[in-house]
Amino acid sequence: MSPVPPALSLDVVQRRRKWFAGLVLLALIVLTASVRSVAALDGEWHEGVEGLGLAAIIVAIVGRAWCSLYIGGRKKAEIVDRGPYSITRNPLYVFSFIGAFGVGAQTGSVTIGAIFAVATFLVFLRTVGREEAWLAEHFGAPYAAYCARTPRFLPNPARWRDADELTIRPAFFVRTLRDGLVFLAALPVMEGIEHLQSSGLIGFPVSLF
Repeated sequence: MSPVPPALSLDVVQRRRKWFAGLVLLALIVLTASVRSVAALDGEWHEGVEGLGLAAIIVAIVGRAWCSLYIGGRKKAEIVDRGPYSITRNPLYVFSFIGAFGVGAQTGSVTIGAIFAVATFLVFLRTVGREEAWLAEHFGAPYAAYCARTPRFLPNPARWRDADELTIRPAFFVRTLRDGLVFLAALPVMEGIEHLQSSGLIGFPVSLF
């Protein structure tokens, strides 16, 4: 039997995740430009879904920044199990799923928003598996106990435990906040696509709501 390969380092895993996520995002934008939701014909519905998407983006940005106050670049040094990490093992990714829905919802379509969220979930699912392999290899039984009591994704508020004090690393907080602001780039991009679609230059009308 061949030996089990060592878990990839977190830096390598996260670097690959960013590249792959970028490619998937590009593919999703091409998909969005290729179809035109019939919901766009209903101004009130369209504006409502866009507003819901914007709220989701704001929640994602604020939520990711909140998580960074707790994780603070300490993921490789210790098991962080307080604050948002006490109710789900991957709160940063959970907020990213919410943000991805918000990006897709800027088309005025709940369906496209859901496609963006599911695609992001599938991209990060592989990343999470590799991160968990690294953490299990380096932290052993304490990490196994953390996994046993804390859901992988779906938050369980009943498990909430907070820290008495936090050591905040400003550089990590700012970087996480900056990364989250990328979600806001969806607004002008989707508006541009919508303008081209309304001009009849791109997109085929399909029954998406």
